[in-house]
Amino acid sequence: MSEIVTSADQTVVKPGEDVVASMAEAFKAELMSAVDSSQGTLIIDLDGVSMVDSVGIGVIIAAYNSLSQSNRQLKVINVAQDIYGLFSTMRLNRRFTVDAAE
Repeated sequence: MSEIVTSADQTVVKPGEDVVASMAEAFKAELMSAVDSSQGTLIIDLDGVSMVDSVGIGVIIAAYNSLSQSNRQLKVINVAQDIYGLFSTMRLNRRFTVDAAE
């Protein structure tokens, strides 16, 4: 179960676990609910996440597609270095903001 914090202009979703196939369906439902019930930017905080598989990437892309239809933004923050490399290789950082963890 993700931690979800909503304010006036943004919603932060923090999965707190690896974004992989075994949790993807529940995570997608949480993300889509956050997209539908909020305004402004959706932020996915990957702090504490050490792995994102292809199914997890698909869930994040689905959220991006839903947001872009209503001219809203997606940001993925606190991304571990190897996951950041994956996002960069797939050029997803050209579609939405991807910030590496410090």
